[in-house]
Amino acid sequence: MLMPKRVKYRRVQRGRMKGKALRGNKVTYGEFGLSAQEPGWITSNQIEAARIAMTRYTKRGGQVWIKIFPDKPVTAKPAETRMGSGKGAPEYWVAVVKPGRVMFEIAGVPEEIAREALRLASHKLPIKTKIVAKEVETENGGEDDEG
Repeated sequence: MLMPKRVKYRRVQRGRMKGKALRGNKVTYGEFGLSAQEPGWITSNQIEAARIAMTRYTKRGGQVWIKIFPDKPVTAKPAETRMGSGKGAPEYWVAVVKPGRVMFEIAGVPEEIAREALRLASHKLPIKTKIVAKEVETENGGEDDEG
């Protein structure tokens, strides 16, 4: 499972997930990507399950990039524990994902195989997703020639 080697603080507050992803919202490394359509927490187990689903379907062909990392600890108190006596111990790690964030990318396989692999990976995730293709850059950076 993915998790940080060390962190500054063992326990963090829950935070909010308002707004869209400003960074990491374009396909950069691969040809196709899996983009989040709603905010959510993706656990390290879910990331690993999605990765395995993609690599199994492509028969370890092509290349897969994971563009999210679970760096937020989620704490939980033991069952049937009375209130108080501090915050619980870290149980698992999550990646905070906002809408528009490209979570996985794939390259080196035909389009049908890439789309099916990303579709299978999306079933392992708790949020709505969309398969996106790499945007083709224009020669003059999006400016028109007229004027």
